Amino acid sequence: MSEASVPPAAPVPRRSALPAALTVLTVVSGFVDAVSYLGLGRVFAANMTGNVIIIGFAAAGAPGFSVLGSVTSLGAFLAGAVCAGRLTGVFAGRARATWVRSVFVTEAVLLAVATAVAFAWPGGATYALIAVLAWAMGLRNATVRKLAVPDMTTTVLTMTLTGFASESSLAGGTAPRTGRRIASVVAMLAGATLGALLVLHHGLGWPLLVGTLLVAAAAAGYREPASDADDIRSA
Repeated sequence: MSEASVPPAAPVPRRSALPAALTVLTVVSGFVDAVSYLGLGRVFAANMTGNVIIIGFAAAGAPGFSVLGSVTSLGAFLAGAVCAGRLTGVFAGRARATWVRSVFVTEAVLLAVATAVAFAWPGGATYALIAVLAWAMGLRNATVRKLAVPDMTTTVLTMTLTGFASESSLAGGTAPRTGRRIASVVAMLAGATLGALLVLHHGLGWPLLVGTLLVAAAAAGYREPASDADDIRSA
C-alpha cells in the first residue's frame, strides 16, 4: 500500500483506544516481516513495496531472491485486501468497534494458523506460510487504510518519517503528532529486532506465536467509549 494514497483522515475520538491498538499491530508487522524475510526466502509479507523491488532485482538476475515467493505474497495480500473490502460492506452501519475487533480477531486466527504450520513443518510449507501471512496483512492494511488514522499505517514508515522531518520545528513546522510518529517507528523497530532474534535463535514458530498473542490482546482490549463510537461509514 502506498502511504501517499491514504485518504483524508477521519476524526478519531479523543478517548479512542485505536492508536494504541494500531501501535501493537505495528510491532507485529516487524515480527511478520522478520519471519518472512529471514525465514521464508527474502520475501516480505507486510511490506509490498519491498516485494515489487525484489521482483525487479530478480528480473535483473540478482541472486538470492525469489520471484515466486514475492508474487505469492503480492497475490495473497491483494486477496486479503479484497476480503477487507467485503467485510467493510458487511459491517456497514454498525459500530466501528465491532468492525475493527472482527478484523483483529480474523488476523489473529490467520496468524495462529501460520504458527501451527511453522511448528508442525519447520523448514517446510514455505509458500503456504507466505500466503497466510500476506493474506492477514492485506486484510489489516485495507482496514487500516479505511480507518485513516494519521501516521499509523502499521506496515510502512516512509511518509511517517517524511512528516516527522518536513513538519518539524527545524523545518519551520509545528511538529504535529510527534509522539505518535516516534511511537510508530519505535514499534516497528522493536518488532523487527525481537522478531529477528527469535527467528535466528528459535525458528519461525515462536515469533509467529508472539505475534498471534499480541494481535489477540489488541482485539480483546480494544474499546470505544459509547459516547464517542463512530459507525463504519464515518470511520
